Amino acid sequence: MPIKIPKLLPARAILEEEKIFVMDEDRAITQDIRPLNILILNLMPNKEKTEGHLLRLLGNTALQVNISFLKMASHESKNTSAMHLDQFYTTFPEIKHRKFDGMIITGAPIELLRFEEVDYWEELTAIMDWTKNNVTSTIHICWGAQAALYYHFGIKKYELPHKCTGVFWHHIDDYSEKLLRGFDDIYLAPHSRNTNIVIEQLNNHPEVKLLSSSEEAGPFIMSSNHGKQIMITGHLEYDAETLAEEYRRDMDKGQINLPLHYFPNDDPNRQPINKWRSHAHLLFSNWLNYYVYQETPYDWD
Repeated sequence: MPIKIPKLLPARAILEEEKIFVMDEDRAITQDIRPLNILILNLMPNKEKTEGHLLRLLGNTALQVNISFLKMASHESKNTSAMHLDQFYTTFPEIKHRKFDGMIITGAPIELLRFEEVDYWEELTAIMDWTKNNVTSTIHICWGAQAALYYHFGIKKYELPHKCTGVFWHHIDDYSEKLLRGFDDIYLAPHSRNTNIVIEQLNNHPEVKLLSSSEEAGPFIMSSNHGKQIMITGHLEYDAETLAEEYRRDMDKGQINLPLHYFPNDDPNRQPINKWRSHAHLLFSNWLNYYVYQETPYDWD
């Protein structure tokens, strides 16, 4: 089944070329079914690229999904055109009266700032508080995951001596969790961040479950006890080239952060291979099915 997106969204052409089933508003209104309403708070600098990453995964299930994009009213984006934001994005005051079946809060390259130093922290905490009663389940990615752990559960982050970047092996810590249904016992996933989580606080918190982790990268997938908040410290949504693009961006800044286990033979001149795609699709389809579709009311009113 398709995802419903704005008719003129640039990511549509890319998704259709990859045979991802998308549908615009004109076609969607002819179908007499209850679609899922998913809100994406996109905090990444290159918003169009992140749109493609997430829509690719949300569009690969048997569910019809309506997508709404949210931006921060208290922050001016420097890497995405105002025309794109005005055309496809809304702000929190415009949607806070609504209910959403699911939500995704992305990461942002601001891990080295204290949470309270982020210029939109107050607005973000208002949104995260709003999700408790207005969203069935929310996925938080990378910095968004650390922000959620800090705001909802008081679990702090700490700065790493070196950037955690690369593709790492992960194992399952909780086989009973439906989010990981169908996962291999060990699997690969990308990470890209400068901070990590205080593992002792995580393990000792009664409201948070560690579902999957990595010996090299640390805690990866966590969930609140009822799956209302899901925290993912890495980037299963990344495509094969994303870490290479970030590596070149860091090099331009004079930072040498070669992603581990990513380039063939650790040679940045060679084409990287996507080794995590199937688990990315599996995680998002499990989330949409078990945590959103199976749990959300047919009629919120």
